[in-house]
Amino acid sequence: MSFLELAKKRHSMRKYEKREVEDDKLNTILEAGRVAPTAHNNQPCIFLVLRGQEALAKVGKACRAFDAPLVILVCADTSTVWVRNYDNMKTIDIDSSIATDHMMLCAQDIGLSSCWINYFNPAIVREEFKIPDNIIPVNILAIGYGADTPKSPDRHNETRKPLEAMVRYSSF
Repeated sequence: MSFLELAKKRHSMRKYEKREVEDDKLNTILEAGRVAPTAHNNQPCIFLVLRGQEALAKVGKACRAFDAPLVILVCADTSTVWVRNYDNMKTIDIDSSIATDHMMLCAQDIGLSSCWINYFNPAIVREEFKIPDNIIPVNILAIGYGADTPKSPDRHNETRKPLEAMVRYSSF
C-alpha cells in the first residue's frame, strides 16, 4: 500500500474491541514515534504507555478515550525542546505532533485503529500520572482493534477542501 493510500484509509475510530494490543505491535508503534523527526534532532518526546484497567480509568478522568485498550500519552520535555532564536518559538507541539502522527499511521499500517485526542484536561493527566513540571502532556493517542465500520478512503473527496483551495504557488 502506498503512503497516500494509507493516509486516506486512516480515520478516527471511536469504538474498539475489548481485545488487547499485542506487545510486538505496541513496540512497532513506539518505534515509529521514536524515529519521528524533531527540530534540531533534540528528541524531547516521551511516550507514557497506558494499559490495564487502573491506568485507563485514570486517563478516563481527563478525556474520553473511547474504551480503547491502549492509550499513549505523548509528552515533551521542556528542558530539551528546541527554541527558534528569531522569535523564541518552542517546538513542543510540533515535535510531539509529528511523533503522534507517525504512531497513528503506523497503527493503521499494522491493522489497528486509532483516535488522536487533543481535548483533554492536562491538569488531571499531570496529577493522575505524577508528571514532573518540566514534562508537558501534548497529545493522547487511543489505539486498538476497531469495532466500527471503517470509513471509506474516498470520503476525502467530499469532506476535504479541494487541493486548489489550499495551495498557492510563489505568492498569495
